[in-house]
Order: sequence, then structure tokens, then C-alpha cells
Amino acid sequence: MPKSEPPPPSVPRAAFEEAALPFLDALYNTALRMTRNAQDAEDLVQETFLKAYRHYEKFEPGTNLKAWLFKIMKNTFINAYRKRQAQPPESDFAEIEGAFESQVSDEATQQIRTPEEEALADVLDEDVQRALDALPPDYRMVILLADLEGFSYREVAEILEIPVGTVMSRLYRGRKRLEAEMLRYAREHGYLRGAEAPAKMRSRDAEPPPARLEE
Repeated sequence: MPKSEPPPPSVPRAAFEEAALPFLDALYNTALRMTRNAQDAEDLVQETFLKAYRHYEKFEPGTNLKAWLFKIMKNTFINAYRKRQAQPPESDFAEIEGAFESQVSDEATQQIRTPEEEALADVLDEDVQRALDALPPDYRMVILLADLEGFSYREVAEILEIPVGTVMSRLYRGRKRLEAEMLRYAREHGYLRGAEAPAKMRSRDAEPPPARLEE
């Protein structure tokens, strides 16, 4: 027998939006770095929010909602894009899509920068993205979650479903490779002279990062 559609969630949409929408920007920024395409990133976040809305009753109050949402997005990115599933009911999708577009519009009007600031930000972001893209996917993902989104090692381990020790190892090696890639690019484009890395960059990776197991 074919599987029946899950029943509509009983959690009010307003309650879900109030809890989840504050993390929308973080989800979108990471999705954009994962997919490297704005439309794909929007689709990934919309699908993540839809799944989270459907299963919101499974979330345990008092635990980390941001980590829960990121785990859903990670699984969606790995699985749903590999094998497309049936589209959700139009009414549910429209609700989440409307909330997403409204939030993006609000953020766009609140963060207005000068043309000079936009140009500088674009250059820097492109440089960082280029360096991130050069990393193996396993290293890139832990850096996105730990360094750019501020998750603890334990939270990253929960999201990626790997041991904490593996997170620490990948993060250390990923940072070293990211630094090397950024320095190479900086020298090629005349941003940096000499063989010495900035002190801040040297000190960060002089030794394996200390454990942040409890946060």
C-alpha cells in the first residue's frame, strides 16, 4: 500500500515562525555556501523550514533549536537533493514560503550599505568563498558550522552525526588548509608580502584548538 501523507501539524504556524525565523539568515548563509547558488540556497532553506514545521512537535523544548534546524538542512541537502521526493501540499508550502520571503525582504531593507561597503564586502566574501570551495567537503562543513555559525564542537558533532574528536580533527586540518589557501591568494593578488602570515592567523593554528565540549 502506498504511504499516506502525514497529517497536518497541529502546532500553530505563528508559534513555529516565532521560534524558527530568527535563525533564517544563518541557515540561508550556510545554504548559499553549500549550494553556491542563490536559488538553490533558497530552495534548500524553504524545504528545511517545511520539514521542520511538519515535525516541530518532535523538537524537545529546552534543547538547541538552531542545531536541530541545521541538522534538518544537512540531511535535506544530502538526501532530498539526491532523490527528489513528492512535493508537499501546496497550502503548507505557501505558508512557509510566504514567511521566508517576508523575512528576507525585511532583512534586505534593514541592512543597507554604501556602494563602497558593498564592493568591499563582495570582494572579501568572494575570496573567502573561493578558499572554502578549495577545501574537501568534510573540512568545509565543519568550518561553516564552527567558525562561521559559532556552533560548539558538541553541536557540530550532533548536526553532522560524527564523533566530537572527528570534528576537532577536521576543524584543525581544515583551518590549516583554509589559511594556506587564503595566504596563497593574498600573495598572488598583492594583498600580502613576504612569507610571514599575520600573527593572528599564526597564533590561531599554532596548536590544536582547545575542546569546547560544554557550551
